Amino acid sequence: MTEKVSARSYWIGYQTILIKEVTRIIRIWAQTLLPPVITMSLYFVIFGAIIGRRVGEMEGMPYMDFIVPGLIMLTVITNSYGNITSSFFGAKFGKHVEELLVSPLPPWIILAGYVSGAVFRAMTVGVLVWLVAGAFSGFHMHNLFVTVTILLMTSIVFALGGFINAIYAQKFDDISIIPTFVLQPMTYLGGVFFSVSLLPGIAQQVALINPIVYMVNAFRYGLLGVTDVPLWVAYAMILGFGVVLFAFCMRLLTKGVGLRT
Repeated sequence: MTEKVSARSYWIGYQTILIKEVTRIIRIWAQTLLPPVITMSLYFVIFGAIIGRRVGEMEGMPYMDFIVPGLIMLTVITNSYGNITSSFFGAKFGKHVEELLVSPLPPWIILAGYVSGAVFRAMTVGVLVWLVAGAFSGFHMHNLFVTVTILLMTSIVFALGGFINAIYAQKFDDISIIPTFVLQPMTYLGGVFFSVSLLPGIAQQVALINPIVYMVNAFRYGLLGVTDVPLWVAYAMILGFGVVLFAFCMRLLTKGVGLRT
């Protein structure tokens, strides 16, 4: 009986955090959902329609089609990371997180609630950008399972990374340092606009250190059926990063790093 009550309490706690996150995202949709759609539309116009005419083909397909998976993945990465950093740090700054820490909820429930909220925003924006992309290049879907699982796993990985950033951040400026100086360069060099196979030998080996290369290429396979890396390697890399980040998040939450004074 006690186990059932505990499980129900955990579920209610998880739902509460998730509903709060989803409500916040929808309430300020003009800040959370609209900007990335507008930004990606400009990318499609400039890089796809204008520059794409000069580039011609990439990997045997129109350049516009080639960049669509990368731009969708770019949106998913930035939104999953950005949502959880701003939300959880806001809870820290406003002292709301203390209510969670004194509650009977285990750390993994708290983490799951915030990560799920970030995944909701990332997936929603990803679908919206895919719909916009369809207006420019048509709708493509080579493998639905790969497309959905890679999108979901990637959003979870970067939500976990954003959670770590939010825990260590001491002021609002701290939540923008990693996205600006680390995440953005890694994303643009992760094969969004070009095929890694075009790079010379050494540069190609260096590029393969970047985990985003595997995420973008696996997602490109899901939509278009082409990839520069083996699919199983991409899944292994994403899963590996997810496990490591989850374990680190749990350690930080359990010890109360950056949360308890």
